[in-house]
Amino acid sequence: MKTIRDLLKPPHVTGRVEALVVRGHSRQPARRIVATQALAGIGLADDRLGQRGEAELSTRQVTLIQHEHLAVIAVLAGVAEVDVVALRRNLVVSGINLIALKNARIHVGGALLEIVGPCQPCSRMEEAVGPGAYAAMRGHGGMTARVIESGAIQVGDIVRAASS
Repeated sequence: MKTIRDLLKPPHVTGRVEALVVRGHSRQPARRIVATQALAGIGLADDRLGQRGEAELSTRQVTLIQHEHLAVIAVLAGVAEVDVVALRRNLVVSGINLIALKNARIHVGGALLEIVGPCQPCSRMEEAVGPGAYAAMRGHGGMTARVIESGAIQVGDIVRAASS
């Protein structure tokens, strides 16, 4: 019989980067990009935190959301679809269960990230997506991560749990 520790080990599956989103300064629109550089201890080079070096001690250097959750958020928010740019999460990934990777390290392209914890929605989701978006994102807002090793990340890259 497996222990809870065994059951919580990340499965040997791979995911894929579906989209990359970076944010400008506070209240400026986010935008999609096709490639970026993850900087150890800082964040994404093209993102506001990475550009200003604000994230050095932060556990929120990079934000991730599961592509599969976008449809759930749309249904719960009562909209046809959700624009990933409006959600302001840096990496949209598919095929891998992010919540199961809490406290684990993952390879994303050439970078190594450590999943820290849930990325809670903010009240700005109401204006970005529509009424009810804040509540719709509860439990589906994604995860936060720190950059452990620098490396290039681009749309289409493989996402996989690092060996422990």
